This record gives sequence, C-alpha cells and structure tokens, in this order.
Amino acid sequence: MRPLLYRTGCSIALACCAVFASTAGAAGPELSARIGYLGYRPDPGPLLSNVIPEPVDAGLSGAELAIADSNSTGRFLKHNYSLDSVTAETPEQLLDEARRLHNQGVRLFVVNAPAQSLETLAETMPDSLLINAGSPDDKLRTSLCLGNVLHTLPSRSMLADALGQFLAVRRWNRWLLISGPTEEDQAYAEALKRAAKRFGHKIIEEKPWSFDNDQRRTAQADMPLFTQAGEYDVVVVADERGDFGEYVPYHTWLPRPVVGTQGLTPTAWHKTVETFGAAQLQKRFEAHADRWMNDRDFAAWIGVRSLATAITKLGTADPLAIRRISLSGTLPVDGFKGRKLTFRPWNGQLRQPIPLVHPRGLVSNSPQEGFLHPTSELDTLGFDQPESQCRLSESES
Repeated sequence: MRPLLYRTGCSIALACCAVFASTAGAAGPELSARIGYLGYRPDPGPLLSNVIPEPVDAGLSGAELAIADSNSTGRFLKHNYSLDSVTAETPEQLLDEARRLHNQGVRLFVVNAPAQSLETLAETMPDSLLINAGSPDDKLRTSLCLGNVLHTLPSRSMLADALGQFLAVRRWNRWLLISGPTEEDQAYAEALKRAAKRFGHKIIEEKPWSFDNDQRRTAQADMPLFTQAGEYDVVVVADERGDFGEYVPYHTWLPRPVVGTQGLTPTAWHKTVETFGAAQLQKRFEAHADRWMNDRDFAAWIGVRSLATAITKLGTADPLAIRRISLSGTLPVDGFKGRKLTFRPWNGQLRQPIPLVHPRGLVSNSPQEGFLHPTSELDTLGFDQPESQCRLSESES
C-alpha cells in the first residue's frame, strides 16, 4: 500500500483569490475527498518479447499526479484531495484491501484491474463509484452493465474503430489479420473484425499465431513465410501481450505496413501527444514519475480529474450525485485532447479522440474527418447506444 496525501500552503495572493472568487463564487466550508486507487495486474507469464517491460507503477502515477493537480485548483475552494493506494498481488488481496478502505469510509475508487476483478469490486461495494482505468473489455460497455462504474480507459472496440477509420481514409482495405492465442488477443481480434465490417474492409485471411519460439532469433526466417497470403494492403496484428507482434514489421512477405497492437497503434495516450496543452501535462507527469505517461496513467489521471471536476461543481463528494451528473452529459472534463470530454449516458464510457501512433511519432487522431454521427462524432468509436444493452442513465441506483 502506498498512501499519498498532497497538502498545499495557505499563502495565496489576495488578488488571485479575488479573481477566482469572481468566476467560481465564494468558497464554502472545507471539503475533504478521499479517493482509493486499486491496482492489480495478473502475471502475464513468460514473454517472448520482453525488452521493454510495462512500468510497475502504470496507472498509479497518473492518479498521483491528478491528486496534485486537483489540489492545486481545489485549495481556492477549500477542497482537499487525498489518495489511498493499493497495489495487490492477487485478486483476493485486492478485494480485501478494497473492503478495508471501504470500511474507513472511502466511496470513490479508481480501479486498474481486469474485468473480473472490477465486477467483483462493483458488486461488493454497491454504494461506491468506481472508475475503470484498467480494463478495455467490451462486455463491460455492452452487456455487463455495472451501475456504479464509469470507464475512462477506451474499450477495444473504440481502439479498433479508430484504426479502421484511418485505414478506410487511406484505402488500405485488404487486411491480413494475425491473432495471438490469449483471451485478450482473441478479444482484440474480434474488435478488429467488427471494425473491418463496419468500415468496409475485407480480411483476406486470418492466421493464428501458434509458435512458441523466440522471435528475437528467428523472425527474419519465420515471419516472411508466415505472412505469405493473397494480395493484402496491410498486416493487422492482435497481440496485446507482445509475444510476437514486435517482430512483424519489416519481416512481412509483401512490403506492407503493420498496424494494430504493434506498428501503427491506437491508444488512449502516448508521449507524442503534445497539442492542446498536452505537452504541459506530459512535462508534469515526467517530473513526477521520471518516465513517459502511458494509456493507463492517462486513464487514471482523467478518472481522478473527472471526480474532482464533479466535486467542484456539486460541492459534495457523494458518489451517487457524482454518478448522476457524470451521466447527465453536463459535466465536460478537460483531457487535453482538443475538446471537452463527456461520459456516454448509456454505458458510462468516456468519449475521447484516439491517437494513432508509432513508437516515435503521432500519425493521426480518430474520429477521422467525414465520419459523422447525429449526436457526437466521438460516438463513431466503439459501440453506439443502439448496439449496447446498457442504459445506466435510466437508473439512479
């Protein structure tokens, strides 16, 4: 457990207070908001591509920075934010620690954990509000509709649709799809197949990756033969764990671009995102964590910031009130993505543009120009309301 409490000094220029009061109103009684961070990532097992490991504090550092950011503005309103963090080794330990925080009165949580753990936590603490910053599972947004959960991490379908739109604009319509063996790989592949059908692409062949050899030594010999197929415009990879996907680029039978979980990748956040004030967020995060901000860091950061935004507007940290205003569409959140972001009222997913990046550069942002929607073009990414069984805004429980 890594408890964290940011406190700010009291010496603020009177002129600054006067300006703030004129725009935000006079500060009321002091309000303290405790937010719990619950982190658990399963052991991925032996990786065949393990040169660059996932940061052990992915997600947590984003939540910590958001607490600091929230206290920087909240002090004018006498709002104090603190973070109680838990990083567990097992789902059972995560549940025990969550219960401990709940017994201490914590009702607001940011969760970086798989869908199964998130479901268990939501059922165990029905009077709490949980921000999902760790699971891209589409079922959480379509059929498993958890009434006390909001989602800040994009779903797999949002990522796949962002990629599908870009490939449609480039007219790279013939896909060779390579999918890994894990459940996560198969889920990503299903999202890609849905995107292909949605945006007019054709999967000429799908090849399952079933090798267990180390591609660092054999990629130059194995990959060209493996990627022999009919004429294709692009190789689309579904390898979330990174077992083989890193060795597909430059080793394909045909000289074609590689996209998906490797190559050109859709993601919630990346170091190369710098416009609309994002560069300042990047610098603050790097000063805090001594590394680059990734997608889980951003999901946790904006999860905390969305809670703080609601608390500022409501003047209370009541989870039911925060849930209600979040699903109302009247709570825009600043995510440094060029527009104010809101939660979808039917499934609690945060609408957001999706950057398309390669390791050292930003290529594009989706939704792409020309993909229209009657409500918001951001709703062209992922499952739209008619495609989801969720109707969270219709229930106040």
